Parts: sequence; C-alpha cells; structure tokens
Amino acid sequence: MTLIGDEPVAPYDRTVLSTRFLEDREEPQTPVYRPADDLRRDLDVDLRLGVAAHTLDPRSRTVHAGGHTIPYDALVIATGVRPRTPGWAANLAGVHLLRTVADARALRKSLARSRRVVVVGGGFIGSEVASSARTLGLHVTIVEARDVPFAAALGETAGRLCAALHRAHGTELRCGVTVTALDGTGRVEKVLLSDGSVLKADTVVVGVGSHPNTEWLKGSGVACTDGVECDAALRTTVPGVYAVGDVARWFNPWLGRKVRVEHWTNAAHQAAAVARGIATGQPDTPHASIPYFWSDWYGRRIQFIGEPTADETAVVGDPARGEFACLYRTGERITGALTVGGKGAIARYRTAIRRRAAWQDVLHTALDRAKTVQTGGTRA
Repeated sequence: MTLIGDEPVAPYDRTVLSTRFLEDREEPQTPVYRPADDLRRDLDVDLRLGVAAHTLDPRSRTVHAGGHTIPYDALVIATGVRPRTPGWAANLAGVHLLRTVADARALRKSLARSRRVVVVGGGFIGSEVASSARTLGLHVTIVEARDVPFAAALGETAGRLCAALHRAHGTELRCGVTVTALDGTGRVEKVLLSDGSVLKADTVVVGVGSHPNTEWLKGSGVACTDGVECDAALRTTVPGVYAVGDVARWFNPWLGRKVRVEHWTNAAHQAAAVARGIATGQPDTPHASIPYFWSDWYGRRIQFIGEPTADETAVVGDPARGEFACLYRTGERITGALTVGGKGAIARYRTAIRRRAAWQDVLHTALDRAKTVQTGGTRA
C-alpha cells in the first residue's frame, strides 16, 4: 500500500481544527490518527508525504508524484477539497482560511493577538470557529450572504434556530450582506460590507465554500463534474480507480441521485466500503448511506440526519435552552432530523428514518418525550 499526501505530516483528524485545537491554552499536538512510523511498521505503508500527485496514467496504471512513477493495481482518490479564496481576500496579515493543521496553527496565533474577529460565511466551519473564538473571550461577528443562515443545509426553520443559538452566546450575526473589501495597513483592520457598513476586525476567517481537488486528473479519463464522478460503488469512469470523501460525487442509492458530501462521517464510511470491496474482490457492491453530520458549538452537539428539504418541519423541545429537535416530513414519512443537545436522540431518529417510519408515530413519540412542539411557526 502506498499513501501519497501533499502535507508533510501523517493523516490526522481535521474535525478538531476549528474547535478544540483553537481553544487549547497550550500549543496542541497535530491530531494524527497514527504516527507515521506506526503506519510504516505495523501496516507496511509506503508513505509519500509532502508530495502531491500530479498525473494519473490509467493505461500504464501509474501515478506520478514527487518525481516518481508509482504503479497501482487499485487506486483510491481522496484528494478532498480546498477553500475558496474570494477576490477581496487581500494579502493582509490576519486573514485566514482553514483547512490544514498549518492553517489552524496560524489562526491560533492570530486569535491570540485579537479582540475582534469577523467570520465570513455562516456555515458549519465558520460557526465552529465563531464558537471557539467566543470561548476565548473575543468579540465575534459572522457575515452571512443569506438572509437565513444554514437555510440551504437545514431549511429555514432550523436555520433560524441555529442563528438564535449564536446570538444567545453573544455572537453577532450580519445576514443578507456580503463583503466588498478589506482594509488595513499591513494587517486587516476593517471589513467593508455591501450595505455600506464597516466592521472593525483584528482577525478575519473566510469560510465561503470549497473547490474539489480534481485538476490533476485532467486528461486521465476520470470524469469530473463538481468532484470525481462515481457510480453507486464509488467506482470512477476508469477501471480500477475509486474516489471517496469530499472529492467524490457518487450515486447514493438511498437518495436516488448523485451527491457530493463534505462531512467526516461520510468520508470514513466511503473509505471503509471501498477498502472492503478491493480486499474481498467485490468492488461492485453499492454504498448506500443516509446523510449524517455533526458539529460542536458552545458546548452543544448539533447533529443532522436525512434530507433538509421537506413538506413540513416540527420543532420539539425547548430552543431557548438549546435542547431541541427539528423534524422533517415528506409525504407521510419522517425524512430528516436535526438535534441540538439531547444525548441519544439522533439514534432514535436515525432508526425511524431508516425504516421509513410514519410521521405521526414519530411526532407523537417526540411529543411524549418533550411535552412541547412548535409546528409551522405555531406552538401547539
């Protein structure tokens, strides 16, 4: 097994980079899954770290990386994504993207000398950074282009509740506006917004989307459209080549359509499925999964499973206390659930969604547990 990675460190857990890694008072260690020496010794992995794959030749079944030609019998593409860099992200100190452990270390240093932080983009990474900055006692403002944060990912009802969670913990939200420019002498000092207002800032964190890392596959025959095109078994258009994780756009039999999912759990499950197929000689087994992701804000675990588009949503619990669930109905079935706090609740909803449980049955059970529900904006 050969592992090629453009970062100079062994594979590590990215999920903590926007949370605990930023909050630790002491300089944290890189959160590697297993040290490089252990991978070499225990798993006999040929590690090629600090080099990027730049050419795939499917005719000779080789990958070119770091001046070497590396043969393969099976190839798994897991090149992930990189953050989008807006044109206004000027070359000023204090302006940060967050993807790698090196990015996180640079952001830690910037936060240590800051009082005011502006997070551009109210997605999950931006929200985790905002939460961490508030934990450090900093003044935080999130700038979000949409009128309702998370509306695309969670729907408007849940989006408003998540926005309220930010506000309840002292994070300011500026929605329906965009950044037009940054200003400062050497280091960022001001963020100029499309409504003419100006925010003071010592640190700006940019989280406005990502690009799949597929450029190196040009001319290889691997089809790419917003990621690497894959079938239900995560096979690409080239025999013996698979893709997993953020870069893979695969046909999910559960949803009945192609999707590209940028969440840790999805990457882990896809990797296991492909590894199992290669090892057992059964590479055509479909990988069906119910979309699931989680995020940590202000000491609360936020989890979502299913689909956010729905005919109706119902909020169960007490949003004011930060302990609630938002349930999603399509037709007569439950098709999604967001939980904030509430240990173990997501497991119940996962089971209900998997067995396509009747909406009324799930809602009545939730009512019995929580004793309060808000449906369509009206408390019942």
